[in-house]
Amino acid sequence: MNEDFVLTTCPFCGTGCNFYLQVLDDQLVGLIPSKGHPVNQGELCVLGRNAHQFVQHPDRLTRPLIRKNGELLEADWSEAYQMIAKGFQKIRDEDGGQALGVLSSAKCTNEDNYLIMKFARSVLQTNNIDHCARL
Repeated sequence: MNEDFVLTTCPFCGTGCNFYLQVLDDQLVGLIPSKGHPVNQGELCVLGRNAHQFVQHPDRLTRPLIRKNGELLEADWSEAYQMIAKGFQKIRDEDGGQALGVLSSAKCTNEDNYLIMKFARSVLQTNNIDHCARL
């Protein structure tokens, strides 16, 4: 039996709580709050306490799906990104950039959020930009 603990940051909000993922024989089996972390001090909210459950869930998508003839089919990433880009371009060209919006994350770095803002304004031609920092 091979057990390991991997320190990580909770993915659910911008607070930045830390916990250890408990890995047993290469399978994620649970998590333990980080007692020494200054943000959560050994505590986790209900979302954080269950943050490990989606990782290996059988319904989790691990490949992109695209709709062809009304049916969702697996695709490779290149095909999916091309379809997304064409869809954004079509909306922007037909309805204007204000028909599009971008949601970012407080979990991103300032540099990542800056790039998202530049993409939204330069490529999509929209100022409809928001984020999830609502603490």
